[in-house]
Amino acid sequence: MNLTAAPLCLSTRASDFEAQFAARLHWSADADSAIEQRVADILADVKQRGDVAVLEYTARFDGLQAPSLGALELTQAELKAAFDALPDAQRRALESAARRVRVYHEAQKKASGESWSYRDEDGTLLGQKVTPLDRVGIYVPGGKAAYPSSVLMNAIPAHVAGVGEIIMVVPTPRGEKNALVLAAAYVAGVTRAFTIGGAQAVAALAYGTATVPKVDKITGPGNAYVASAKKRVFGTVGIDMIAGPSEILVLADGSTPADWVAMDLFSQAEHDELAQSILLCPDAAYIDAVQAAIHRLLPTMPRAAIIAKSLNDRGALILTRDMEEACAISNRIAPEHLEVSSSEPHRWEPLLRHAGAIFLGAYTSESLGDYCAGPNHVLPTSGTARFSSPLGVYDFQKRSSLIEVSAAGAQTLGTVAAELAYGEGLQAHARAAELRLDVVPPMRATK
Repeated sequence: MNLTAAPLCLSTRASDFEAQFAARLHWSADADSAIEQRVADILADVKQRGDVAVLEYTARFDGLQAPSLGALELTQAELKAAFDALPDAQRRALESAARRVRVYHEAQKKASGESWSYRDEDGTLLGQKVTPLDRVGIYVPGGKAAYPSSVLMNAIPAHVAGVGEIIMVVPTPRGEKNALVLAAAYVAGVTRAFTIGGAQAVAALAYGTATVPKVDKITGPGNAYVASAKKRVFGTVGIDMIAGPSEILVLADGSTPADWVAMDLFSQAEHDELAQSILLCPDAAYIDAVQAAIHRLLPTMPRAAIIAKSLNDRGALILTRDMEEACAISNRIAPEHLEVSSSEPHRWEPLLRHAGAIFLGAYTSESLGDYCAGPNHVLPTSGTARFSSPLGVYDFQKRSSLIEVSAAGAQTLGTVAAELAYGEGLQAHARAAELRLDVVPPMRATK
């Protein structure tokens, strides 16, 4: 097969740049109506029939027959056996990645995840109590590929946050279990694990069945059926985000070897045909060099067909006037992964406001963040980095306000609250505050 990849080449100086730029960025998150209806049917069925429905869908979609849903639960002994059976190099790599992810999220917890309080001069206590969720579900993809890194990135911050139970679901089509995924579950501290996937697994976690416990929140990526199911169960449980296709944006000043940048673009394009890889650079000769590297390196890639389609349909090499303009365009895109492939990355970082993760310098390939750098690789996509953040310890915690009003404080606050409550026409609110005053005023009429 003779594959070629020719990402769209654009220049910000061109009169039609805005139109072509917008067309290349466009991606609709709206699920196919047939998928939406099928997911709705599956969720309703699992909610009503529980284990029986999950078993039927697992047999139908994954080709995995089992006498009971309990038979699809992985024991801790199985997880440990998978870990112990790994080749030494894989086991060391998994432990190293898990350690770095845990250290990062421990630091994150210390920085923002502690309870606090203070007292006013009248003795009133005000503060915030931070507590972990009781039980969370993590979805780990297991169809076209297996992702042990997703286990680490979802389970470890939940574990660090203090979540009591972590329930993992992972599809195993035809019963084929991935040893690294099972080993990662062992290393990350997963409490229970089930070999089920798809919308039926999301339903089981959201509603609970006789075998699968109901969780408080579901995190982790999946296919269109999983995304649609997570969206539909939101409100019954919490969710992390609705993930779109993977994205990488490289800001380059021309100082990084072109082969490195071409491979970085490949690293996201190989996920699937809808993934997006974009280069922004003010050096036309460098863009030509990257394009030449793409042509030369593509045939060496095992997933060349996927990479080629992704780059041809959604990739772009954009010539900018300067690096400042490149940063401005990056902020408009708000990419999931943003590489600042420059000899002066810290010069440009202050100009970058919207990105899921920012990778500074030529040696910081996005793939290091995917596996072992430490920060979470579950990131906002499709421009949602404008208002969303990476998955973290804070996603597995909740905050309760603490209020303890002293007798003296009730005199001041009660008068204020009563006045505002009468203004809103809520007399019981006002009287509840006034009854705690040293001198209770007569009941006031409200309009």
